[in-house]
Order: sequence, then C-alpha cells, then structure tokens
Amino acid sequence: MTRALPTEAPASRRGRILGVDAARAVALVGMFATHIFALRVDGQETLTAQVASGRASALFAVLAGVGVALSTGGTRRPDGGLAHLSAAAGLLVRGVLVGALGLTLVALDPPVAVILAYYGLLFVVATPLLRLPVAVLAAGAVLACAVTPVVSQWVRAGLPDGYPDQPGWSAPADPGALLVTLGLTGSYPVLTWTTYLLAGMAVGRLDLGRTWVAAALFAGGTALAVAAHAVSALLLGAGGAAALGGEVTRRHHGSTPVDSWWWLAVDSPHSGTPLDLAATVGSALAVLGAMLLLARVARPLVLVPAAVGAAPLTLYTLHVIAVTVHPGRGPDDTVVWVGNVLGATLVGVLLWRAGARGPLETVLAAAGRAARRAVGGP
Repeated sequence: MTRALPTEAPASRRGRILGVDAARAVALVGMFATHIFALRVDGQETLTAQVASGRASALFAVLAGVGVALSTGGTRRPDGGLAHLSAAAGLLVRGVLVGALGLTLVALDPPVAVILAYYGLLFVVATPLLRLPVAVLAAGAVLACAVTPVVSQWVRAGLPDGYPDQPGWSAPADPGALLVTLGLTGSYPVLTWTTYLLAGMAVGRLDLGRTWVAAALFAGGTALAVAAHAVSALLLGAGGAAALGGEVTRRHHGSTPVDSWWWLAVDSPHSGTPLDLAATVGSALAVLGAMLLLARVARPLVLVPAAVGAAPLTLYTLHVIAVTVHPGRGPDDTVVWVGNVLGATLVGVLLWRAGARGPLETVLAAAGRAARRAVGGP
C-alpha cells in the first residue's frame, strides 16, 4: 500500500474524501434534529433551532455543490465542448432522478419539508457552469448572495401570499406553478439557493488535500458567519427591528414577507436574505474545513462519520420514511433522534465494511455514467 502524498486528501478505500463525507454526516445529523425536536417552546428558540436550524440544510446544499465539482473532475474541469456536454448529461439525469425521488417521498405525506425536488433543479442549474474557473464561481456566489434575495423580494411581490404545498407527483401537471414553487416560494427556493451551489462548486474545484485550503475554509467560514450575524444585528438595531415590530421573530419557510425591504436585514433561519445566506455559507465552509483538518490529524475519528456521509441520499430517504412513521416532536423525541442517528450509523458502517455504495447512490451513479457514455462515448 503506497503512502498518500502530502497534498492528497485522506480518503476511504473507495477513494472518497473523508472530510467531505464526514461533513455530510454532520449535515444529516443536524437535519435529523431539526425534523424531530421542537424548534420553539413558549415562543423561544430551542437549542436545536439555535445550532442547526437553517445551517444543516445549507451545509447539505453547499456539499451538493462540492459533490457536483468533484464528480465532474474536481480540480480538472471538463476541458472541451464534448466533455462538458457529457458531464452535463450525467448531471442532468441525476437531477431528474433526485427530483423524482423527492416527489415520491412527498406522496408519503411526511411531516417535514422534503428537499430533494429542489436539489434536482439545482443540479440542472449546475449543468452550464461546469467549466467555470474557481474565481468566477466564487464571484458568482457573492453576486448571488447579494442580488438573488432582492430579485426574489421584487418578483414575489406579485405572487399570492401563503406557504405553498409541497410539490408531489400532481405538480408536474402544472409545470409553471411547479417552477414557481421550486424556484421562488418553496421551502428551499432555488433562486437564492444558487448561492450555496456556486459556493460549493468553487470549493470543490480547490485542492482539498492541502492543509492550508482546509484551514482557510475553517477560518474564513467562521469569520464570514460571525460578520454576517454582526451586520444583521447592527442593521436591526439601527431601525430594522422597530420597522418590523414583533414580526421580526417570525419563523420563515424559505423566504421572507414582501411588505418591507427591512426584511433583507434579518439573518434568521430559512429567511433567504443576503445575511442569512452569508452566515450559513460561512458555517458550512467552517464545518467542511474542520472535518478536512480532523481527517488529516486524527483520521480514525472521522471514519464512522465518513461512512455515514458516503450514503447521504439513501440515509436521507430512510430518515424521511422513519419520521413519517414516527415523527417525534413529543416526550420521546430524544429517543426518536437517537434511533435515527444509530440507524443511519449502522447502515453507513455496514455499507462501508461491504465496500458498497448506498443503493440509491448506486442507481444515480449508473444512470449518470450511462448518460455520459451516450453523449461522449466510453
């Protein structure tokens, strides 16, 4: 067995980057918590809300962007028109299948907002971006963070108020309404969540095996999150909180109301404002950087989390089914959460020990390969 070069990211025996998979496990466990534990008690945010609400799903989305970059060459972008078309075809097929799985899970009537249909559209959005260099992707993420919430606020002013139903298999019968839900008014609106996609793709094009890259992600992400929360507090204290009144503490479902531009100053979870996006991108980068560093200095500590994070789609799907059967949000919510975490750990470790991918990951990979070969040849 050859020894890894100093610039190589610590990897599992299947060649996956341990730190990235461990970060996915953090995202999964955080999402399990926000789905099971109460987020408010007597009008006050719980510890789960303060730690994981908005951050876990953002981490999942940023890592989806990292995964897009890694699966299409990592530091080596597609180098020609045919290579780009081939990679885009594979990604497009994966997006369609992930979106279809999301619509199917909604048919179970789960007590949680299923994210997969939004992910499917994000993969489609990523297809023309595969050849962009890191600097352009990073600049695009900054631009999307600043501009897309403003565009959303302006466009949604002409749309009906209210929290839309989750898109299920009846939704494609009205593709325009489905696109509005996925892009603008749903729980994870793709317009603003493109920020996470671009940030993740920029990170995935970096050499994640370099210690300084991991350290920069951790330090820079932490600083960005702290700065975003500080700017929000400053703006709200300078008049925003007074203008919004008691509504400033309202819980959001992907976007803010459109009755005041002061909403763009809040940083609350799932508000989709510039400061919320900046803060959650920052926390996502910090977690990823921390896991990459931990994988280098204490590899055994990340082996089990990395096994869990290597099958995120399979484990997320099993979790949605599990909380549909037993949703928690009651006196036994700790037991339910621990059961979900232990179940995910058991499945992840068994798959890793068997040298196998998750079944849903296997299907997506095979379909993506078939699409790439159909366009670009073997």
